[in-house]
Amino acid sequence: MAISAKDVQELRKSTGAGMMDAKKALTEADGDFDAAVQILREKGLAKAATRVDRDNTEGLVVIVENDDAAAMVHVKSETDFSAKSEDFVALANDIAAAVLADGEGVVAAFTERLDDLKLNIKENIELGAVVRYAKSDGAEIDAYLHGGGRAGVLVEAEGVDPETLHEIALHIAFAKPRYLSRDEVSAAEVEKERSALLEITKSEGKPEAAWDKIVEGRVNSWFADSVLLEQGLFGDKETVASKVGSGKLLRFDLAMVG
Repeated sequence: MAISAKDVQELRKSTGAGMMDAKKALTEADGDFDAAVQILREKGLAKAATRVDRDNTEGLVVIVENDDAAAMVHVKSETDFSAKSEDFVALANDIAAAVLADGEGVVAAFTERLDDLKLNIKENIELGAVVRYAKSDGAEIDAYLHGGGRAGVLVEAEGVDPETLHEIALHIAFAKPRYLSRDEVSAAEVEKERSALLEITKSEGKPEAAWDKIVEGRVNSWFADSVLLEQGLFGDKETVASKVGSGKLLRFDLAMVG
């Protein structure tokens, strides 16, 4: 009986098995879906789907560069032991090299290898951040990898010298900003934070006449914690915006294990 790609995909979706394992099971079962599921279960290959809700707070961040671009890939795992395994490290490096060469869309070609690794080490393995920065005239890119792959930063700027930009990359890994500037923060999120801070202020018994001023100050402090340009460089008084001076930060990406 001919086995269609749609049947294979459906079996993979239901069981979490790899592509070739699903195809072999359907062939062995003569196309019978339930029988194929049972075959995979008996072989211990239908367990990956039960892992997708398990925490995968470990993993590895890989950064690679060439003359044209910089790429950063984060592969997640459940344990540090698995993240250090030869197959895991090889896969993370292969994905990063492919992204560097061909762009972020190339990760789709690694679906089967990710599935196979998930089955082999019996953990919830998945991709986190996948980023590629193309280098261009007039812009500077800094790539910083921390702790042997525990965190990675890509940051791009115009009119900022390499030494200063690297210092900012280090700061990003240290301070973990969520946004580059206030413009990136949605009005809905600001309003949600403002409402929460108002309730906190009320619960503290502050005078009602002072609520607006207190909340506004706390909202500004929240921005200073969340927005890169408003953060004090390494917690000092000088802000990142002041350090950049007349230059301009264009974008940044942070990937972290944990």
